[in-house]
Amino acid sequence: MIDRAAVEAVLDGIPDPKSGRGLVSAGLVQGLVVGEDRAGFAMEVPAAEAALYAPVRDAAEAALKAMPGMARVSVVLSAEAAPDRPRRTAGLSPAAQDQTRAKAPVPTDRPAHVRRVIAVASGKGGVGKSTVATNLAVALAHAGWRAGLLDADVYGPSTPTMLGIAGKPAYEDGTMVPAEAWGITAMSVGLLTGASDAMVWRGPMASQALTQMLTQTRWGTEAAPLDVLVVDMPPGTGDVALTLIQKTPLDGAVIVSTPQEVALADARRAHALFARVGTPVLGLVENMSGEVFGRGGARREAERLGVPVLGELPLDAALREGGDAGRPLMASDPDSEAGQVFATIAAEVARALGLDQAGSTTTAVP
Repeated sequence: MIDRAAVEAVLDGIPDPKSGRGLVSAGLVQGLVVGEDRAGFAMEVPAAEAALYAPVRDAAEAALKAMPGMARVSVVLSAEAAPDRPRRTAGLSPAAQDQTRAKAPVPTDRPAHVRRVIAVASGKGGVGKSTVATNLAVALAHAGWRAGLLDADVYGPSTPTMLGIAGKPAYEDGTMVPAEAWGITAMSVGLLTGASDAMVWRGPMASQALTQMLTQTRWGTEAAPLDVLVVDMPPGTGDVALTLIQKTPLDGAVIVSTPQEVALADARRAHALFARVGTPVLGLVENMSGEVFGRGGARREAERLGVPVLGELPLDAALREGGDAGRPLMASDPDSEAGQVFATIAAEVARALGLDQAGSTTTAVP
């Protein structure tokens, strides 16, 4: 087991080129995470000093890798620009004004051997997004598709609990082997850290964790590619969501909401994010529909946004109990009312993605 104090001592032996103090003493080690055989942290410096600190980052990586028992090291150098002055756009043409606005990132490539990638988002926590994402992935597998689940909520990972999986992933040929449960493959930051570890990470560390899970996991093979990778997004529209959009082309998004207006307002924000970056919204899912929270709110909102309603899930104790027990409802009772709704949602998602039958697609994926 790597000792945290030993890691800090090694890092404090590397001088800050500005103050001359060790990196820890100088406050440059942020979000330090120490695991059984790995360590990682972030350094945030002004953009003008990025070149000055690049050798420091390299020295920190080399020092950590030299520690006995250290298998994996991640040191992220984040160069933050100074706050922009207010842009003066008065009098400019619309085209010139557009040049002053931040542009959506251009996706690089989808993970190897993955045909389709979809995001399950909410814009708000507590609406059952992870429950929907987990059961949707299992429902797709139940229908015959090769499905995977990526838990992108790096601050509050729930996939290990909901699928009943534990243990650090194995590494083969430099890639992580995902866990398998209930017919799907899964990866979560909860498998890379301790169950009770607090993810005290700034944006760069969280984004790096997502990038690693997305691109360094053996989701499929050339002979048996994954048909659909379901990404359980974190709440909101922050760094992690933008990293996912930047790192892989999304084939669609499913937005989850409860019927109340306070949740629907956040669902609108999620829809606005995907619209801005050109990701098609496959539809809305209303969760906890019934007498307690009301019903029909998502349907009315979907009509306003011009997207379909994929399903209305009842407020069902079995859904919560299944997630807590590590046995998704779609695996334990697919013929229940909620199970049938998930089956319908999976069928609609498959149709929207161009999946005509298990293991094939109607359109080529680049």
